[in-house]
Amino acid sequence: MSTELKASQKNLYETDFVKWAETTAEQLRTQNYACVDWQNLIEEIEDMSRRERKSLKSNLIVILLHLLKWQYQPGCQSGSWRGSIREHRRRVNDDLKDSPSLAPYLQEIFAECYTNAREQAADETGLPLEAFPIDCPFLPEQILNSEYLPN
Repeated sequence: MSTELKASQKNLYETDFVKWAETTAEQLRTQNYACVDWQNLIEEIEDMSRRERKSLKSNLIVILLHLLKWQYQPGCQSGSWRGSIREHRRRVNDDLKDSPSLAPYLQEIFAECYTNAREQAADETGLPLEAFPIDCPFLPEQILNSEYLPN
């Protein structure tokens, strides 16, 4: 591949991502491998994995946060909290269904996500951090169960 073509592809990646993606897909589809912008394609694939993991982590924190608020502020329970729990559970369950390899990652980040949710719950409720257990009071199966809400 010429240096000029490589520069053109890099410029397209930097100036019009959608066009770059469409062009790259077409080059792969037609097996025109010599013209594929491999460096940026590899980076994008790696970024996709990182984004999926980041999304799972973010959604898990939201579920844990709202479950804590639900349990420790029963007088403030709302349809909004219930809806948020349901929406973020759906997202996590969809992610796990689409990418089963994320299941071990969920187990790996569970404690960290709970710590983040615990701190945020204290911030949002005005309750002292000590009001929330250090260890997560919910099992992963409960967190992902669309019917579960703590008493």
